[in-house]
Amino acid sequence: MRFTHPDGTLVHLAYCTNVHPTEDVAGLLRHVRRFGAAVREHLGTDRLGMGLWLPAPVAAALSGASGERDLEELKRALDDHGLEVVTLNAFPYQGFHDPQVKKAVYQPDWTQPARLAYTLDCARLLARLLPPGVRRGSVSTLPLGWRAGWHDERQQRARAYLDRLAEGLAVLEEETGRTIRVGLEPEPGCAVETLDDAAERLAGVDARRLGVCLDACHLATGFEDPATAPERLAAAGLPIVKTQASAALHVADPADPATREALAAYAEDRFLHQVRERAASGRVAGRDDLPEALAGKRALPGAGPWRVHYHVPLHADPTPPLVTTHEQLTGTLRALFGGERALTDHVEAETYTWSVLPAGQRPEDEDQLARGLAAELRWVADRLRDIGLKEATA
Repeated sequence: MRFTHPDGTLVHLAYCTNVHPTEDVAGLLRHVRRFGAAVREHLGTDRLGMGLWLPAPVAAALSGASGERDLEELKRALDDHGLEVVTLNAFPYQGFHDPQVKKAVYQPDWTQPARLAYTLDCARLLARLLPPGVRRGSVSTLPLGWRAGWHDERQQRARAYLDRLAEGLAVLEEETGRTIRVGLEPEPGCAVETLDDAAERLAGVDARRLGVCLDACHLATGFEDPATAPERLAAAGLPIVKTQASAALHVADPADPATREALAAYAEDRFLHQVRERAASGRVAGRDDLPEALAGKRALPGAGPWRVHYHVPLHADPTPPLVTTHEQLTGTLRALFGGERALTDHVEAETYTWSVLPAGQRPEDEDQLARGLAAELRWVADRLRDIGLKEATA
C-alpha cells in the first residue's frame, strides 16, 4: 500500500515475510503467490507491499548468475499478483523458523564477513526488485550483535565492515541509479539496544547509506519515549531508514497471579522474548528471556510494570489482563509522520510470532493467517490516515 504525506513524500506500507518459513527459492515463490495474493485480496487494495525476508542461501542463489531465471520468475510473480517490494528484512540470516532460534538469530554478527556478504547480496537484489519509478530501497539488519563480549576490538571490526558496506552501497548506486540504504535495528540485549547506544556505536557512519531501523516493539520494550526518538536520532546524525510497525506485551502488575498465569502462556521455545521492568525510580532492569524473568534465581521482582519483546498481532488484544503497546506504536507513527515532513518513507508491519502464539490465538490454517496479516495492515493504514496521510492510487 502507498500513502502520500502532506509534504508530498510517498510512504510505502508492507508486511514482513519473515512470518513465513522460507529456506529455498521455491518456498519464497510459494509464499509470494499464496500469501501476497491472499492478503492483497483481503485488503481490497490494488497494490500490496511485501517486505521480503530472503535467507542467506536464497539471497546468494538469486544474486548469482545462475539465479537470473529464478529472479525473473520472482519479479513476474510480484507483478502478476499486484505486489511490490521496496524493503527487505536481512536481520535473520537463516533458519528463522527452526524449532529453537533464541540467540542464534544474532549470528553471524557484524564482526563476521558472512554478514557483510549477505547484506550486500540483499541490497543488489533489492535494486533489481524496486518497482518502476521508485529509486530508493531499504534493508534492515541486526544491531551489530549480542551484547555479551562486545568489547572494543569487536566494535572496531564491526565498524570496518559497516564502512565496507557503505562503500558497496555507493558502488551499487553508481551502477544501477538506485539508492539502497541499510538500517541497523536497536533491540533489547544487543550491542545497540537503545537510541543512546545507536548514537554512540554508530557515530560517524556514512549517513547517506546507513542509519537506523526504528522498531516500535523494541522501542516500547525499553520504555523509550517514541515522541523524542526522531530528534534524538537526528541529533546523532542517524537517518531513520525504515520503521517497523510492531507491538510488545505490556504487563501492568507482574506480581498479580492471574497476570503471571496469562503471561506464562507466552513463554515458548523458538524465539527470544526479552523482558524489561521499570522501577518507580525510572531505572530499567532486564532479563534475556521470559521464563528467566518469571521464575528462578534471577526472576525479576515484579515491583514495576514489565514490557516483553513479543511481537503480538497489531489489531488484536492479548490474553487478559495483559495488554499491548498499541499506544506507543501509534505514538511512534505520529512522531514519524505527524509533523511538517515525513521522517521516513518505509513502514513494515513485522509480526513473526503467529505460529507460537498461545493456544487459541494461533491461526488454524493459511487463510486465517492471511486474514490476520491483512487485519494488521488495515490497522496500521487506519493509523496513518488518522495522522493525515492519504492513500495513493497511482
